[in-house]
Amino acid sequence: MSVKAVEFHGAQLIAAAVQEMRAPGRHNAANTHEAGASIRGMQLLYQTHSPYARKALVFAHEAGLAGAIEVVHHETSPTRRNEAVFARNPLGKVPVLLRPGLPALFDSDVICAYLDTLHRGPRLIPAEGEQRWHALRVQAVAQGLADAGIAVRWETVRRPPQLRYPPLRDGHIAKLESSYDWLERELDVDTLHVGHVAVATALDWLEFRQLPGFRAGRPRLGAWFDAFAARPSMRATPLSGETQD
Repeated sequence: MSVKAVEFHGAQLIAAAVQEMRAPGRHNAANTHEAGASIRGMQLLYQTHSPYARKALVFAHEAGLAGAIEVVHHETSPTRRNEAVFARNPLGKVPVLLRPGLPALFDSDVICAYLDTLHRGPRLIPAEGEQRWHALRVQAVAQGLADAGIAVRWETVRRPPQLRYPPLRDGHIAKLESSYDWLERELDVDTLHVGHVAVATALDWLEFRQLPGFRAGRPRLGAWFDAFAARPSMRATPLSGETQD
């Protein structure tokens, strides 16, 4: 069998595995109803071109909670202060989860961890053992991908040309490439967890921004992403818009 045939067969197996990933919110409608009653009135301060905000919203979809959360779009940038967001998050960033009568929660990791306590299905953040630590380290790599991608954009399109520093750009590109290689080797394709959500939303954003790609030489990662991108949670939360600095 040729190398291309092996890669194609492997891609088919990965796609089938992703489609079979267990998503607790969709497997038990009662879970969504019970959780929805407890979170009624929540708002998610959101941005349609933020990989971090999208991660929180895709997680809510996968947990079966999205229908109970109002999404409110806000533009934010380090160079353009949004007072409404700063009033809820001292970092001035989205996502921010507003809970009636309770303090706001910010940072996608914190929001996802909180949402995972509100449904009665299998946890998307494993509670213990190596499954937990694997899911969290995958999430950490995904967070780093988004951070590095944003840094590359500052050094290529967002910062004035005379202030850009090519060695810094190249250093962050190296982080992207190294992380892609790690995911090609280490990403699991079985039970759905928070790391999958984080990786899929980060990779989709990197392609959306036309940053250095992850597909060349990484057939396993590419096949996994294409299958995950077809999930209803991803299709319901498309990226759009431009950063307003």
